[in-house]
Amino acid sequence: MLTVPNLLTLSRIVAVPLLVACLWWPAWTPGYWLAFALYCLMGITDYFDGYLARAQGTVSKLGIFLDPIADKIMVAAVIVMLVATQDIVGVHLIAAIIILLREIAVSGLREFLAQLQVSVPVSRLAKWKTTLQLVALGALILAGAVPLVPWVKLVGLVSLWGAAALTVITGWDYLRVGLRHMD
Repeated sequence: MLTVPNLLTLSRIVAVPLLVACLWWPAWTPGYWLAFALYCLMGITDYFDGYLARAQGTVSKLGIFLDPIADKIMVAAVIVMLVATQDIVGVHLIAAIIILLREIAVSGLREFLAQLQVSVPVSRLAKWKTTLQLVALGALILAGAVPLVPWVKLVGLVSLWGAAALTVITGWDYLRVGLRHMD
């Protein structure tokens, strides 16, 4: 149970409060730098926990359960903090809400389907959505560290909208699968 991949996944969950703390004071630029470094480290561990589990043949039920939860906790916490610090404002809140709603809906749908012993594999498009989402949030964190470089925030916001668009598409894909198993 306490394999290296599972420990990496757990470290991402434990790191979320630290990430939130770094973003807590929007005027504290070093906090954004620390948050960006921690966010990147969390992204790297996300890659390596899956890679190591497959390479070492240590894929576990705990890891399969915790990995998507760790991702969703991190994404939700970062979005909430970027909204709270007003790094995401105005019409861009719509993209953030779309992403949060999809994360919640897909989690509930997966739980429902799991009770029916129906597995919904992650699609290639969903992986692209996740990548774009991680780039968007990372760029928005970095934008707080480099406020005099406006294109960084622009990259973050454009990526956020791209991720929101893919979120709708992949969310619909999951919903279609789920509807086939509902009365």
